[in-house]
Amino acid sequence: MKKLLAFALLAASTAGCAVNPVTGKPDFMMVSESQELALGEQNYAPMQQAEGGVHDIDPQLTAYVREVGNKLAAVSDRPLPYEFVVLNNSVPNAWALPGGKIAVNRGLLTELNSEAELAAVLGHEIVHAAAKHSAQQMSRGVILQSAVLATAMVTGDNSFGQFAVGSAAAGAQLLSSTYGRGAELESDKYGMTYMSRAGYDAGGAVTLQETFVRLSEGQDSDWLSGLFASHPPSRARVEANVKTAASLPPGGTLGVDRYQAAMQKTMAAKPAYDACDEGRKALAEEKNEEALALANKAIKLFPEEGHFYALRGDVHLVDGKYDMATKNYDSAIQRRGDYFYYYLRRGMAENELGRTDDAKADLERSIEMLPTGPAHFVLGDIEATQGNDRQAIEHYAIVAKSGGELGEAATQKLQRLQLPYSPGEVIPRRCDADSAGNLVVSVKNTTPWTIEGVQIEVRYTDASGSEQGVRQAISGRIAPDQVASINTGLGPYSGGSCPAEVVSARYAE
Repeated sequence: MKKLLAFALLAASTAGCAVNPVTGKPDFMMVSESQELALGEQNYAPMQQAEGGVHDIDPQLTAYVREVGNKLAAVSDRPLPYEFVVLNNSVPNAWALPGGKIAVNRGLLTELNSEAELAAVLGHEIVHAAAKHSAQQMSRGVILQSAVLATAMVTGDNSFGQFAVGSAAAGAQLLSSTYGRGAELESDKYGMTYMSRAGYDAGGAVTLQETFVRLSEGQDSDWLSGLFASHPPSRARVEANVKTAASLPPGGTLGVDRYQAAMQKTMAAKPAYDACDEGRKALAEEKNEEALALANKAIKLFPEEGHFYALRGDVHLVDGKYDMATKNYDSAIQRRGDYFYYYLRRGMAENELGRTDDAKADLERSIEMLPTGPAHFVLGDIEATQGNDRQAIEHYAIVAKSGGELGEAATQKLQRLQLPYSPGEVIPRRCDADSAGNLVVSVKNTTPWTIEGVQIEVRYTDASGSEQGVRQAISGRIAPDQVASINTGLGPYSGGSCPAEVVSARYAE
């Protein structure tokens, strides 16, 4: 987050108007093209991890989507290093990062009916990238807000972005922010133009939006949590697409048969993914036996998919059957060795079994792919148990910034360890003057435990110009949320910066 804020300050110095490469109109822009490309490049891999990982059991489908995407990119108004990936996520969604890094979820592909509809989705996302819509949002301060996604130990859907902490959480905001109505209509319009240029029937964008509107009116929660959250459909968008299609040359490829052929393997596996999704919901509702039965059903239907073994491992982990959980995460990793979640959960199970070296290796491996709160939290516990307080502090400090229940738990553990090393960061102080102008220092115990042995050091410059320090003790114990004060007898103090620091404190036995 600090890096992104620093980036914002740097970009502000070069703010100005730029010509939108798609519309030809002037846009306010603080983000240079090199910064835009760097943001997309840096966040593409972790965002794929956060959104379910690559759908690698059907590489021919990814090649097909890439082929369609490249056709559209070739006729776009802005050359970029476009990339296209299919994600192993059942939530119907698609997104574009700055610089042309585009992803489409398996769950959206299973709802489309033709190559023209796929081209409509990809063309829409290409325009978001080409027209710098994300960069425009950043320029207006939408993405660089300091909100951090909450951390959760078990999720009921297929998106694990809420696990992310640090720079990965900040990057996730690139996906969680919504485009304005103008940007959506602009992407529809010019995306259809790209479709026509590439030889597709632009009517595919009309049927696509009609499907979206019908599903949104049906209040399908899975759809509403996916594509509709960032790309809300409306009857006005359908009508606008009809008007745009009428203005474009008639004809073009629909590609129904070709699309169905490309989707054959993924569609055949859909019942297995549906079972897994229901199992995830059951686990989130603490219906563990039902979740286990659904995981077994998914594995029986399609044993190639690692996510199904991870679900079964999660059920065993929640039930305290750590050895069985570890074996299932082993099976998941055998099928997909580059997905953070499997290593995260196996590391948690190994830690419960006392296999701390294996746990540390797995948790650190998961962080390399996607830094998460649970991984740092468990690593903090391991380091603290081994007496490596400073390493534990580093891990807990990362989690503490993420908020949520896990963040609160990390804050307490951080305070417990941090007090002997840096009491001034745990115990806040305040300086005031008494009626005679002498310095009064007050401290507040913000921890859940009673503290004692609090010492403060007052720094001042003597008559010769030399800096001096005087230490004084605050006697007695200070209960949680209580304030204690000491009159130092030093003065005069007229306000301004506080010259006192807490230099020593301990928890009462």
